[in-house]
Amino acid sequence: MNHSTAPAPVNAQPRPGRCWVLGDDINTDYLAPGKYMKFGIEDIARHCLEDVLPHFAAEVRAGDLIIAGRNFGTGSSREQAVEVLRHLGVQCVIARSFAGLFYRNGFNLGLPLLLGPADMPAPAWSIAPGTPAVLDLAQARLQLPDARQLSCQPIPTHLLALVADGGLVPHLRRRIERQRPPHTRTAP
Repeated sequence: MNHSTAPAPVNAQPRPGRCWVLGDDINTDYLAPGKYMKFGIEDIARHCLEDVLPHFAAEVRAGDLIIAGRNFGTGSSREQAVEVLRHLGVQCVIARSFAGLFYRNGFNLGLPLLLGPADMPAPAWSIAPGTPAVLDLAQARLQLPDARQLSCQPIPTHLLALVADGGLVPHLRRRIERQRPPHTRTAP
């Protein structure tokens, strides 16, 4: 497993990845199974999506993308459901819709989430599992190898800033540090 806890920088060049295709109603218990919540994120991540795609946690690579249907992240408010995806190196989730708490947790923890086009058939927008694609997060666009593009709803600027900073807490730290007078700033 090639896993990274650092989210992809927003201003980076478009990044390639493979597409993992899921259906509707992927809940937080599929992402971070409750029976493993007493363990650390590394252990929880080994079981990510095991009830839906048993090989996912072992085969996902840094930069891969999740393509999903409606109501992705439904269920509990557990932040570990987002954190395991970051830990496994998923660069972005593109879905038809997201559960509200998961959507907010995603940006708060630095995982970009894109809403796919509503005018095309979902959940997978005719994207086959394993399809290589290049994500341009700044343009909210997924370039597919057959010259097709999946244009998603753009992420609001304030949420892109959260992702660029690695999530809400690092974003607030940077913001507070910028507001301090120069003579009181701490070293990074």
